[in-house]
Amino acid sequence: MGGQREKDGDAALLRAVATGDAAAMADLYDRHAGWVHARLSRRCADPEVVREVLQDTFVTVWRSAAGHRGQETGGWLWTIAARRLVDARRAQERAARVAGAPLESADGVHEPAAAPSAEDRVLAGLEYGDVGAALDRISPELREVLRATVVDGLSTREAARLLGIPEGTVKSRARRARTELRSALAHLNPSPLGGTA
Repeated sequence: MGGQREKDGDAALLRAVATGDAAAMADLYDRHAGWVHARLSRRCADPEVVREVLQDTFVTVWRSAAGHRGQETGGWLWTIAARRLVDARRAQERAARVAGAPLESADGVHEPAAAPSAEDRVLAGLEYGDVGAALDRISPELREVLRATVVDGLSTREAARLLGIPEGTVKSRARRARTELRSALAHLNPSPLGGTA
């Protein structure tokens, strides 16, 4: 039966997971956990957070496999994982704000918080800054392409495979996404040169 599942592919595994088939879930995990972990690790330097997000991702898959609408499995999994990572970062930021400024060690010495990496600052800007707000204004399919090609650094071919769309579609959506993103950014931050004081 395991050979038949492999032959049927990810869609069949997801249908089986939706019926509560734990063996299908194990197969799906074995197929995808490695690359999901690797991509999460590129976006987050904390291995504990990566492990938690990976676990949360597959728990979500277990609970919501019936909601899978036939999109490419890898793209669906990555969307879940990326959202879980954003949620984890937001929770960390809330905890840090509640905890206050510098951390104090047991001996009473103030320890500065670790400075975020350049990548973390860029990703935070994409999530929470003007770019994040502008990204929220463009259509989901265009946003997916931008995240895959710009944020995740995938090639056109890799993005096409991940999103389950042709390479030409990735290219045309990327062009449209950039145009819409520029327009959304301009709407958020109108140029002071063209306005009145």
